[in-house]
Amino acid sequence: MIPREILKHIRLIELRTNRLVTESLAGQYHSVFKGQGMNFDEVREYQPGDDVRAIDWNVTARMNHPFIKKFVEERELTVVILVDLSGSGLFGSGDRSKRELAAEIASVMAFSAIRNNDKVGLLLFTDHVEKYVPPRKGRRHVLRVIREILFHEPRRTGTDLTAALDFMAHVIHQRAIVVVISDFLGQSTPSRREIDAHLRRQVVLSHTLRQTSLAALRQANRRHDVVAVQIVDRYELRLPNLGYLVLKDAETGEVVEINTGDERRRSSFAERQAGFQRDLRRLLESAGIDAIQLRADKPYASALARFFERREKRRRRG
Repeated sequence: MIPREILKHIRLIELRTNRLVTESLAGQYHSVFKGQGMNFDEVREYQPGDDVRAIDWNVTARMNHPFIKKFVEERELTVVILVDLSGSGLFGSGDRSKRELAAEIASVMAFSAIRNNDKVGLLLFTDHVEKYVPPRKGRRHVLRVIREILFHEPRRTGTDLTAALDFMAHVIHQRAIVVVISDFLGQSTPSRREIDAHLRRQVVLSHTLRQTSLAALRQANRRHDVVAVQIVDRYELRLPNLGYLVLKDAETGEVVEINTGDERRRSSFAERQAGFQRDLRRLLESAGIDAIQLRADKPYASALARFFERREKRRRRG
């Protein structure tokens, strides 16, 4: 029996995201995520303006006037949502944590998918695969996806995107839409000589996709359509001026004392983070992966809609 409070939380996310999907995103989803090909539908008489390359010459010869073949898109897709459940996802300076926003974004994608009769699967990961839910259709299945993201108790706190992608490669054999939802904070930390100790954890954004993780993303994107959704909080981009703080790293357990009242440190931190964000975007772009950054402390609907619009324009140009 699922506790009433959990059901209420899931229902609120369903109402909020389903409204967004109904009002604006379902059509955009259909436009930007296409099927794998075209299936033959029927033969009909040729009409002025039809593509002559579609003429069925056998039927045309028998009927003594032109007929064309009509095709329809092979629509059904599989959407696999990979969600990072590492310890850093529990952080949030506003009304919700990064993990809660991850559940909402997954919900948006999942409800958009089932409205288009597509299947939805889920893979939860930390520094190993926590849980895999095979792709299925239907509202009840989507509600389970939301529940697992919000209330699954991870056994570990680290991050290993490569392991998650490797697992997915063994269980998803057909081409799929792969949505990776993560803050992209890894454990490849620079040395103390490179930066101050109190900034060590925060600057790893640019190191996450190097070497094996970037190679795994490239390989996954060759076989699938990979979309990266980075979820960050404002205080991961710019330190607040709150004086001395004692902070504990959610993934490594390291405790550090930070003087956030030092303006030079805050400025240095912000500049460094901006540079690492540029590196992250460049790395994803070099792998041919569409990416969007969403803030846990800001509304996401308009940013997500703009992302879909940009992606659709690129598809049309391509």
